[in-house]
Amino acid sequence: MKDVVNTSVVFFGYALVAIFAQNAIFTRALGVSRLVHLVGDDRTSSWLFGMQLCITQALVAPLAWYAGSWMAPLPFRAPLRPLMYALCIAVVCIAEHLVLHYTALPWRDTLLHLVPLAGLNSCVLGTVLVERTQSFTRVQSLGFGLGSGAGYLLAVLLVTEGRHRLRSRAIPTAFRGMPVALVYIGILALAIYGFTGHSVIL
Repeated sequence: MKDVVNTSVVFFGYALVAIFAQNAIFTRALGVSRLVHLVGDDRTSSWLFGMQLCITQALVAPLAWYAGSWMAPLPFRAPLRPLMYALCIAVVCIAEHLVLHYTALPWRDTLLHLVPLAGLNSCVLGTVLVERTQSFTRVQSLGFGLGSGAGYLLAVLLVTEGRHRLRSRAIPTAFRGMPVALVYIGILALAIYGFTGHSVIL
C-alpha cells in the first residue's frame, strides 16, 4: 500500500510540475507556433485539441521511456534518440487513428482531424526529450507527459481568455491582434519561468 501511495505522489507531483512550473509553452516554448494558430481559430476546439494532446502525451511518454531505456547502452544513441521518439509518436498516432476510425466515439471526425495536429506538435517530441535528459523514471515520465498535455491546454485557455480581454480600444492600433497577444504570452512566460529558472524543481 505504501508503494502505491508513493508512486501516486510521484506521478501527480510531476504532473503538477509539468502543468504549472515546467509548462511546455511558457518555459520552453514547445508547440508555441501551434498555440498561436489555435487561439482565435473557431474551426478547432481548444478543449478537444487539449484533450487529444493529453492523450497523445500520456501514451507516448511510457513508450518513449522504454525506447530510451533500450537505447541507453548503444554507442550511437544520441543521433538515434530523436528518430526513435518520432517513431514512438508515429506508432501512437496510427493507433489513435485506428481506434477512432473503427469506433463510434463522440466528435470522432473532429478528433480524427486533430490526431496529426497533436502528434506533430513539437510539445510532444520536446517533452519526451526533456524526460530523457532529466533521466526520469517510468512513473515520472508518465506524470510529466500527462501534465505537459494538461499544461498545454491551460496555456491555450489562458491565451484565449487573454485575447478576449485584449480587445480594448485603449491598445494602440499597431499593437492590436497578434502583437499584443505575443506580449501577453511573453509576460505569462516570464511569470511561469520564475518558478524554476533552468531546472525541474522536484
